Amino acid sequence: MAALKDIKRRIKSVNNTQKTTSAMKLVSTVKLKKSQEIATQSRAYSQKLNEMLSTIARQIATYRVGGIESRFFAQPEKFEKTDLIFITADKGLCGGFNYRTIKYVNHKLDEYKEAKTKVRLRAIGKKGIEYFKFNHIELYDETLHLSSSPNFEQAKEHIAKSVSDYMKGLTDRVVLVYNGFKNMISQELREILLLPVDIDRVGDIDDKSLIEFEPKGDETILNTLVERYVEFNLYYALIDSLAAEHSARMQAMEAATKNSKELARFLTLAYNKARQESITTELSEIVSGVEAMK
Repeated sequence: MAALKDIKRRIKSVNNTQKTTSAMKLVSTVKLKKSQEIATQSRAYSQKLNEMLSTIARQIATYRVGGIESRFFAQPEKFEKTDLIFITADKGLCGGFNYRTIKYVNHKLDEYKEAKTKVRLRAIGKKGIEYFKFNHIELYDETLHLSSSPNFEQAKEHIAKSVSDYMKGLTDRVVLVYNGFKNMISQELREILLLPVDIDRVGDIDDKSLIEFEPKGDETILNTLVERYVEFNLYYALIDSLAAEHSARMQAMEAATKNSKELARFLTLAYNKARQESITTELSEIVSGVEAMK
């Protein structure tokens, strides 16, 4: 009887887990749809911003003697110092979502070490912070709650530190790594070189663009655009990463729900089998007792 009670207790526990994972899947599905809507709206702005930056930068590079002098566009032969910003989730239960980003960051660290490049890690997200702290890997900067609740002003404040250090020459390059949304069933690791700005990678120039700016050759507007470009790229990455996180959690909870159903079915069969054996044993004992009394 003790074995039957244990199996029954496990069945109840598995069924409760199934209800929880099923509810979490529904929540993630709703949140994913909202994140996708925000990402779609932000993508249009991002594309237009990139197009404008590319157009103005190319105009200055083409018509100004000496080209672009801004440090934002400097392309050194060798990068000696790099700021690596990476985004992970603040929560778990999303399959290998966080692990893939962490694994890629470790891979980049090995690459930079081989190239003798100094790296400063700027972490966004609790899971990444916990991993690197546990493995005694120094983090230059830590930010919590931003990946789970993207906010433009906070993203702007975070990236401003890297931009300031870049302009002061404390770092030669700012790289962004995160796990982005590809579709409902898959995510995609993305690496973006934020600084220095590579005109050829920012966006395609519109030859029919009517953009004009005064005074001619002044890079003030260009530098302002670069700052907005960097700020919004980080903000968009946070939104994209959050959508990917919800997608990964939705899949993980769906798989957990299926596994719970299968385990509950298996335990139910085991319970019925044990119960049948118990009844058979009791009947055998009764029959034996009756025979002994004759």
